Amino acid sequence: MAMVLRQSIVGGKQVAFWSIFGSSSGLIVWGLLSALGLSVVFQKNATAYEILKWAGVSYLVFLSLQTLWQSRKDSGSFEFGNNGSIQSAGSAYRTGLLTNLTNAKGAVFAVAFLPLYVPADFQLGIGVAILGVVWAMVSFSWYSILILSVDRASVWLSRPSVRRGLTVTSGLGIALLALGLALS
Repeated sequence: MAMVLRQSIVGGKQVAFWSIFGSSSGLIVWGLLSALGLSVVFQKNATAYEILKWAGVSYLVFLSLQTLWQSRKDSGSFEFGNNGSIQSAGSAYRTGLLTNLTNAKGAVFAVAFLPLYVPADFQLGIGVAILGVVWAMVSFSWYSILILSVDRASVWLSRPSVRRGLTVTSGLGIALLALGLALS
């Protein structure tokens, strides 16, 4: 959510939508990997899960430090306008995708929970793949509402003190996510 908020405020609707398209693609990847047997890999090889977990922790710590470093500016990292921080569609997509692919909680959800919702008389792999797509669509829908809400609130969000507060809040939020993941 912090990534979507930041992308929406910094880059606007288009950048944020590319980011959630990347994030939703990551959910589909997790669903497909689960359908192809990733749950068996993580179940039999704790090291594989630990590698994913610590890659996620590292990426979240990097994003947190990068965001908190930006809080030194009057308006933090949530600067409006063409100041060089607005991302291309490809860069925004990659940000969303990497945020999701390094999210061990996404992997755990895909591996541990998606299979539980497949009816017993349905082919498990296909069911998990379908649920992965549904998961991505629900996520995309929810974040679309968030992006449109942020766009409507852009006048309030354009105040430097609000943007700086958002920078600090999102940096600390990402750090808490990294800590939670590290301790899980």
